[in-house]
Amino acid sequence: MDTRQHEIPLVVIAGPTATGKTEAALALAEAVGGEIVSADSMQIYRDLAIGTAKPDATERARAPFHLIDFIAPDAEYTVVDFQRDARHAIADVHERGALPILSGGTGLYLRAVLGNLDFPPGPADKTLRAELREEAERIGSEGLHERLAAVDPEAAATIAPGDTRRIVRALEVCTLTGEAMSAQRRVDHTPPFRYNLLKYVLTAPREVLAGRIDNRVDRMMTAGWLDEVAALRAQGVTAGHQSMQAIGYRHLMAYLDEQVPSDLHGVVELIKRDTRRYAKRQMTWLRAEDGYAWLAPGDEVGRRACVTLIRTGASRLLQ
Repeated sequence: MDTRQHEIPLVVIAGPTATGKTEAALALAEAVGGEIVSADSMQIYRDLAIGTAKPDATERARAPFHLIDFIAPDAEYTVVDFQRDARHAIADVHERGALPILSGGTGLYLRAVLGNLDFPPGPADKTLRAELREEAERIGSEGLHERLAAVDPEAAATIAPGDTRRIVRALEVCTLTGEAMSAQRRVDHTPPFRYNLLKYVLTAPREVLAGRIDNRVDRMMTAGWLDEVAALRAQGVTAGHQSMQAIGYRHLMAYLDEQVPSDLHGVVELIKRDTRRYAKRQMTWLRAEDGYAWLAPGDEVGRRACVTLIRTGASRLLQ
């Protein structure tokens, strides 16, 4: 089947963390015969299960998942890699007669697939990169993130304040080219894949979402998140690896490396705070995107109503 000559039906379920995207995607997949393509930049890594809220064995038995658990925790993986892999996975699901469901909260991943972004290779300068890393050590990654926000707010919105590697790379490109890295992402108006889209954002009131995030972090700690990070550390994964830039993982790695005060309760509170801030950035990003229907499931009755609405739209998409 030539996927270049017709539109592939695709349902997108996006939203900030802790809004029930996975459950909504699973319910839809079960109802219409779908498969889920994850758009989560941390669920790609093997051995990062608890802190990424990765689907468990029971959830994976309900529907097939793609693009989770396939990258080593000490490996690099870029948005360009994801764009290629996600488009291939979506086309493959469609060719097998199932409905592809793109679900996740990494805004740049979603835009890379749906917006047909082209990422030209940027210049590199090892000396400048070393200087920026030294500056990060001197003023902290959050200070360097503030500097990035001043010159490239769009890039800063997609990069966590603790993700030193990506902050340094964005500033490196800005310095060498005199142009924001985000401005160098070109739109390809003749994409190889065309999608017949239904796009939804699951959301919740700010105070409700904050409570869900706090409760989820507590559950993750009870489930053994610190032990998971310790096991990764024992395998040779370090704070400098891309996978350890994720919220929570970098905090717990720093705790184990004794780079922060030994009060674990305080570290957990920092994780909650930074996760709430990340959810806010996710909402800001998605508000700037076009074509999404926003849904606020609320309680269990509301969640079922939202799933019914999405399922009805998907059924029409498949006709």
